[in-house]
Amino acid sequence: MKRILLSLLVLLTIALTATAQKNKVKIETDYGTIVVMLYDNTPLNTNNMVKLAKEHYYDSTIFHRCIPKFVIQGGDSTSKHAKPGQVLGEGGLGYTVPAEINDANYHKRGALGVARDQTPDKSGSACQFYIVVGKPFTDAEMDNLTKRTGRVYTAAQREVYKKDGGTPHLDGNYTVFGEVIEGMDIVDKIANEARDKNDRPNKDIRMLKVRMMKKKKRFLFF
Repeated sequence: MKRILLSLLVLLTIALTATAQKNKVKIETDYGTIVVMLYDNTPLNTNNMVKLAKEHYYDSTIFHRCIPKFVIQGGDSTSKHAKPGQVLGEGGLGYTVPAEINDANYHKRGALGVARDQTPDKSGSACQFYIVVGKPFTDAEMDNLTKRTGRVYTAAQREVYKKDGGTPHLDGNYTVFGEVIEGMDIVDKIANEARDKNDRPNKDIRMLKVRMMKKKKRFLFF
């Protein structure tokens, strides 16, 4: 009996610790702070962002593509010293990260995705990411998406798209590897900035500092 109780305690402690050890990234911007939680089921893309955050890579990069009711995008390696009006979006780090697309991770409002070009294998940029702003979708619109793409949504996913919104037409084509847990109001402010014909904000909106948040471990004692 003692062994059983001890085993249960160990398992419960591990579960509680693992829950508290999610990778969280704090993005400090000109407009305020955004906190994103990275998913465990996308280890390649999650670990890549963790690496770049620890190297302070993102510091001083800008959100170079901002579209209301769609997304804000940033992380271009050439954006730190970009001239006003310069077209951005081509900067990278010389490698791509394999796609980790699955049915569980979808483009709900606040989703964190990997930007990419027309890579046949859907691998994504090593540095550029986007955050979904999105808009609500009706049942009819969701039905049409399913007919067109063949993607089937759970009842819970459909409800999220109807109530909170997102960009479901991106599902299945881009890797979603996290979500905003604090600061969606900041994302909205950035998305609604005046912009040029290439969707670059007229005013540079920088990621002043991007850092990993310290993990907190919680243990249960009897």
